[in-house]
Amino acid sequence: MLEPRPRTADPFIVTSDDPSDTDDLFPDYLVECDEHLTGARNLLLALEANPGAARPERLDELFRHFHTLKGLSGIAGVGQAESVAHQLEEYLGAVRKGRAALNPEGIAALVDGVAALEAVIAARRDNTPAPETGALAARLAALTSASAGATAPPSPEPAPASETTGPAGGASRTWKVTFAPTPALAASGVNVGTVRERLRAAGQIVRAAPVATPGGVSFTFVVTSSDPHFESLFAADGLGVEPLDRPAPVPADEPARVAPLAPSNVVRVDLTRLDELMRAVGELAITRARLDGALERVAQLLPAAERRELHETSLTVGRQLRDLRDGVMRVRLVPVRDLFARMRLVVRDLAREPGRGVDLVLTGESTEIDKFVVERLADPLLHLVRNAVSHGLEPASERAAAGKPARGRIDLRAAAAGGAVVIEVEDDGRGIDPERVFARARQAGLAPPGGWTDPGAVLDLICAPGFSTQDAADRASGRGVGMDVVRRAVEELGGTLDLTTRPGRGARFAVRLPLTLAIADALIVTVGGQTYAAPQAAVRAVLAVEPDAVTALENNELIRNHEGVLPLLRLADLFGAPRPAGAFPALVVGEGRSALALGVDRVIGLREVVVRRLADPLVQVPGLAGATELGDGRAVLILDAPGLARYARTRAPR
Repeated sequence: MLEPRPRTADPFIVTSDDPSDTDDLFPDYLVECDEHLTGARNLLLALEANPGAARPERLDELFRHFHTLKGLSGIAGVGQAESVAHQLEEYLGAVRKGRAALNPEGIAALVDGVAALEAVIAARRDNTPAPETGALAARLAALTSASAGATAPPSPEPAPASETTGPAGGASRTWKVTFAPTPALAASGVNVGTVRERLRAAGQIVRAAPVATPGGVSFTFVVTSSDPHFESLFAADGLGVEPLDRPAPVPADEPARVAPLAPSNVVRVDLTRLDELMRAVGELAITRARLDGALERVAQLLPAAERRELHETSLTVGRQLRDLRDGVMRVRLVPVRDLFARMRLVVRDLAREPGRGVDLVLTGESTEIDKFVVERLADPLLHLVRNAVSHGLEPASERAAAGKPARGRIDLRAAAAGGAVVIEVEDDGRGIDPERVFARARQAGLAPPGGWTDPGAVLDLICAPGFSTQDAADRASGRGVGMDVVRRAVEELGGTLDLTTRPGRGARFAVRLPLTLAIADALIVTVGGQTYAAPQAAVRAVLAVEPDAVTALENNELIRNHEGVLPLLRLADLFGAPRPAGAFPALVVGEGRSALALGVDRVIGLREVVVRRLADPLVQVPGLAGATELGDGRAVLILDAPGLARYARTRAPR
């Protein structure tokens, strides 16, 4: 395993809160490799019949398979597979450029390369020594350089020491070592740290993991070593040592026969099929709502015993349908780890500029979110991260003058919050100075919709199309595009964007998104005789408001709650309906200074709704996120809490 480079020599450092990051990625790595190896194998079978007539598009596709395998192996830390894939990629690159020929010998080398890749990856999966690939490397090097006038191929690249020979240079064996700590061993100076160091001195630790036992915790190590006295050396200290079965090394020129890389219980499904399944579940939810309405009418005509049985059956169907919905949703959920991995590359690229060092800290990479949401969140998150590096972090000299560490820090976090996911991008840079933003806005002839004293004025301005605080454009930002795209994309996903900034100390952007967009729990409310649905994930609380608890202030209304004062927006006024008499309920939406109370006439209850987006621009209205059906055949509009909150800040002149 490669040792990490010193911090002073690396402009980009990434840390994660997930200590099992590579282990968690490995099952996905196996599935991806299985897919690309199968694709490469099928292309080679097609090319084998007539290699001289290979079409460029087939060569390009084969090259992409090996290039992807190289990148995946690098991320997963399978160095020998990365090396083999690189050699195959080099040969194909020479063929594509006309510097090498694709002849039967080349096809045979590519086929053997696919077999070697499969054997190497399977060896890592099974914790066994990998096959020797030096002869294959020599064949590929000779094929690559044959048409370039080279007189001799370069010497083959040796396999990593951890996968071939141990420190003594002899035949390597794989051992399983078990250490169970005891007070006696601890008193004699034998603990997990000393055991680990001795194992490292005697061989290569392939894997280490704690194991819960009835008497406490033991530690299991998988070690490769060429020391002939390995077993007796460690067994004498009371450690459990046993050899692990391993297959004989597979020669590079002999096709490997290994089990499929991906687990047999893993199935890759196209997202459109899951969308169809989710729509079917949604239709079932609507049908059940209709059935409940019919049962309520019929139940009045039945005896009590039959009415009770019918009610219990309805509840059982409801629970089973919810289990089905949750199961389909879990299938669609994917960890944000892959999305965060893309941001690593972005920060690494920007950190190469002189005088700029960045520590990227990742938190909550295992947090899951709908695949549809993840794909559409990539671009907004990319803008936020690039802006954090370009706008937020100061040069090292400026940070030193401000008493900050020379290296800037960016935190990328994800966390589940009820039925939503919150993703934060925070930097410890210069922050956003409201006065500077206001000065730029006045210079450009812009004004915040809610007025200059509005808490969301800064975010409204920096999200205005064409607005930028940069004096000159660089390769990361400063062109006046980005933040308006970010807010629009987030709101199209039914989410919200919030900003917290401390001038001179940093800024934090928080994106709050629903877990899924297809089916959601919603509060059913009425306003002026009309029924509406408010997504439960957006509602923080429901308050009972007495008429004398409302205070009027400059064309606005305020109410008090345990968190302080909240602006009140009566939906009856917004929709042109008469106000309800007496006390009324209010839905608290938004966070912090953006919190708002939405006054309604009545809260009917909580229902499961199927969200239908309003895709037609002619029917899209601010404050409405879509429509649904409750089972009686009538369409019910879904309220957009962020849009209503923004309207509340702009509806009255300041």
